[in-house]
Amino acid sequence: MIKLKTEVDLPLFRKKMGYRHQSMMIGSCFAENIGNQLQELCLPTTVNPFGILYNPVSIANGLTILLEGKEFTSRDLFFHENLYHSFAHHGKFSRPAHDEMLDFINSKVIEARAVLKGSSHLFITFGTSWVFRFKETGEVVSNCHKLPGTLFDHYRLQVAQITEIWVPLLHQLFVLNPDLHIVFTVSPIRHLKDGVHDNQLSKSTLLLAVDELSSYFGADHISYFPSYELLLDELRDYRYYASDMTHPSDLAIELIREKLETSFFDQEAKLISSELIKLVQANKHRSQNHNNIGFQGFIKKQIEIAQQIQNKYPFIGVDSILKNLSEKINI
Repeated sequence: MIKLKTEVDLPLFRKKMGYRHQSMMIGSCFAENIGNQLQELCLPTTVNPFGILYNPVSIANGLTILLEGKEFTSRDLFFHENLYHSFAHHGKFSRPAHDEMLDFINSKVIEARAVLKGSSHLFITFGTSWVFRFKETGEVVSNCHKLPGTLFDHYRLQVAQITEIWVPLLHQLFVLNPDLHIVFTVSPIRHLKDGVHDNQLSKSTLLLAVDELSSYFGADHISYFPSYELLLDELRDYRYYASDMTHPSDLAIELIREKLETSFFDQEAKLISSELIKLVQANKHRSQNHNNIGFQGFIKKQIEIAQQIQNKYPFIGVDSILKNLSEKINI
């Protein structure tokens, strides 16, 4: 039989995840895409408490903030283009009101620290080894927030620089949560603004750094999930890419999420997700005439199924699905 694709072998991951324990995903937009799909399946997952973070230093800074329980103050904000910003956060956290932003980002730190302390798994996705350093303070920023490029130094991290930061950080994470299992991934999304060759060097740097960290701590504490290889090798076809030809399509994200489920979900989680996926797909169903008797009957049936799943598995929450379905009744 002729093989029409290169299949990526998935390691046998020792520690499984499920609906009875929390997990966290932090890092690039790829982590956000996969994390959002897990949230759709009602898995207790916290995704990017600082917004999308791309480079290993910014991700490490975010986790350090959670470890220390840092409280942001006025000194951590700056005003630009009618918004208050933080160099530790993605632009979606920016706000026009100073106090509103501080309250928001500080509440996120408190929530995320509690989640991290009780999580079974922490997924960390490195996107690029290129960083922007704010010249005035020497700080590697998570986002430049459209400030002039002349205010920043732009350079690529070396493997040793990454491991020097991450070895002590990982030790601290295991002190906070001794049962935590950390899963590294490298985002398959190419950063073509850095150039095709420099993007390859960047990804290679990340892969080598993750390999060193994995070897140092061992498989009992750290795993590597091959999302980078899955998209570039197993899904090596432009139909698996979005219109910009760099980001994975919705189909590719779903396929990689299914691989992650196969690798990491315990048997109970696989069973629950197989029931929930049908409900999630039904929840996305649209009709040109919401008052159509057939559509209304379909929605009422889905609400009934959601309630049955909630009663069957009282430890999961389907509130968001029920809310969305209920809003479609007699719109």
